[in-house]
Amino acid sequence: MIETIGWTGNILFAVCGIPQAVKTWRTKRAEDLSALFLWLWLTAELLTFFYIVALDLQTRTFHFPLYFNYTFNTILATYLLYAKYFYKAPANRKGN
Repeated sequence: MIETIGWTGNILFAVCGIPQAVKTWRTKRAEDLSALFLWLWLTAELLTFFYIVALDLQTRTFHFPLYFNYTFNTILATYLLYAKYFYKAPANRKGN
């Protein structure tokens, strides 16, 4: 039961970024994404992932739901950072 709860929670965490990634992919627009947020998100994912793996290697316990979550979120954050810097904002934008 605990394993199911762990997997369910981590899958939900992992998929939280999918709607933003899909929207960014479809529109090829990322100017409204905060670069600071994306860098902090990616850094937190990487540091936490390495912490969990290092601790698991010491204790010989493996938290595969967490590995899935942090790996998937690292991929999403990396893609959104790529989009932030390489997708060009529309030249003719009304408003701000």
